[in-house]
Amino acid sequence: MHKPPPTIGPVQTPLAYIAQRWTPSPRTLRRAALSALVMSVVIIVTGGAVRLTGSGLGCDTWPKCTDDSLFATPEQGLHGAIEFGNRMLTYVLSAAVGWTIVAARCVAPRRRGLSRLAWSQFWIVMGNAVLGGITVWAGLNPWTVAGHFLLATGLLTVTTLTWVRAGEGDAAPRPRVPRPVRRLSWAIVGVSALLIALGTSVTGSGKHAGDSSDVPRMPWDWTAAAHVHAIAAWLVCGLAVAMWLAARVVDAPDDVRARARDLLLVVAAQGVIGYVQYFTGVPELLVGVHMLGSAVMWVAVVRLALSLRERQVVPAASAPAPSGEVLSPA
Repeated sequence: MHKPPPTIGPVQTPLAYIAQRWTPSPRTLRRAALSALVMSVVIIVTGGAVRLTGSGLGCDTWPKCTDDSLFATPEQGLHGAIEFGNRMLTYVLSAAVGWTIVAARCVAPRRRGLSRLAWSQFWIVMGNAVLGGITVWAGLNPWTVAGHFLLATGLLTVTTLTWVRAGEGDAAPRPRVPRPVRRLSWAIVGVSALLIALGTSVTGSGKHAGDSSDVPRMPWDWTAAAHVHAIAAWLVCGLAVAMWLAARVVDAPDDVRARARDLLLVVAAQGVIGYVQYFTGVPELLVGVHMLGSAVMWVAVVRLALSLRERQVVPAASAPAPSGEVLSPA
């Protein structure tokens, strides 16, 4: 007798293996997504602290802290400890992103779009880690520093989107307000993004280079950059007021009006902090608070835009049946 040739079944990914044995609750999924969002804010603030304390070259190489040590050494003092501590927080951020990836993959029924959003967080974190290393190698070149911050804001965008989507269904989006209001929200998104980018031109040409040594600056006067930044801030403020009024005129849902109110309050607070720091000589503490406000404002902008549409939960009977998997990261 001849034995039938052995057959080899599809190789499961570790995530598929976990998904067969654990299904997160909706609350667990939201908490996982929120943890990544919170850590993306924390990493922006602590990155700002590195710059504002002059610790940008506390670890003078990458991926090691020195040519001979992976860790900060006593000779590097407080600046080395601050820079190395910020690098270590990247691992905490990665853990939060990893938890989000696992939870998004294991939810039932499977949500491929949510899983892709979670994986995009991972790739942004890895890309920004490399860009951070390039920034150290370049001696805190202001252009790479600005790119490092903007990519961190990109991560904040995706973590906010993932968090909101984790609480929604996967049906096609349906508008909740008239089209002019939705267009106004996208205008707020665009001008707010411009405002954040202009903010990097202020810091890139301003007083806080990130190190006590002679670090190159962007080739323009920082006060002129601050004035242009202020013009964009006033435009965002005007649009936020218009959105707050429009939400009431069209009798938008309560949560939409709450999002419009929140954005208006955050923008107003940011404006006050911005003017106070300008007229008080740009003290480090206020600049750090302003960076935190920038992150909070951007979260408010994204949440407002997403609140103007809704996605219903797709009935389980109509959801596509999961198929066999082969080894892949998705």
